Amino acid sequence: MDKIVALAKRRGFIYPSSEIYGGIAGFWDYGPLGVELKRNLKNEWWRHMVQLRDDVVGLDASIIMNSKVWEASGHLTSFADPLVECKICHKRFRADKEDLLKDHEAEHKENVAWTQSKKFNLLTEVLLGVTEPKDVAYLRGEITQGVFVNFKNVVDSTRVKIPFGIAQIGFEIMNRMSVCFMQNLQQTLSITHRLGGASLKGFTTGETGICLGITSLTRIQIRMRPIPHG
Repeated sequence: MDKIVALAKRRGFIYPSSEIYGGIAGFWDYGPLGVELKRNLKNEWWRHMVQLRDDVVGLDASIIMNSKVWEASGHLTSFADPLVECKICHKRFRADKEDLLKDHEAEHKENVAWTQSKKFNLLTEVLLGVTEPKDVAYLRGEITQGVFVNFKNVVDSTRVKIPFGIAQIGFEIMNRMSVCFMQNLQQTLSITHRLGGASLKGFTTGETGICLGITSLTRIQIRMRPIPHG
């Protein structure tokens, strides 16, 4: 995996974000080839999921949402990971990742003591407004919330009938722990890969049965690179 990641950087697929200033944990940039690959995948997914279907419509919801959305969905209280901190070097880890904890303990000669496990919320808080106190809002922690809160708007404006689906491509920002990008690029890629996503939510009732015929989508093949000619 390390060789693949290094090759991807050399060929211009991905770069550590802010690399010349030491990078920033959990963030990375698409290079010239990476952005084209990403665009092709998104376009192909959208074509199959939305444009070629009569029972799916698209949406592009705002990435910043009212805090009441996350309160109603339960994210403010339950969208959290357990956190512990090493009392020697003060690095923080997820308490439920025993393998990572053991690997870190092996890095110290003395016995490692951990703080008591605490939960930290994965939503990213933002402050809005030009005067104090500022209004608290949150970056979208789950891409589908924009679909749910716009359900009535979509129905009223498009007059779609159940069963139907709403598709969206976008970012979900989760305040997850990650190590320094330059120290462990593989782990960071696996974490940040979850930030960008595509979602199709189907809406149905008990009377209509299985919605949207999703099983047919397993036959979709997406070409990730051109086939050489000649």
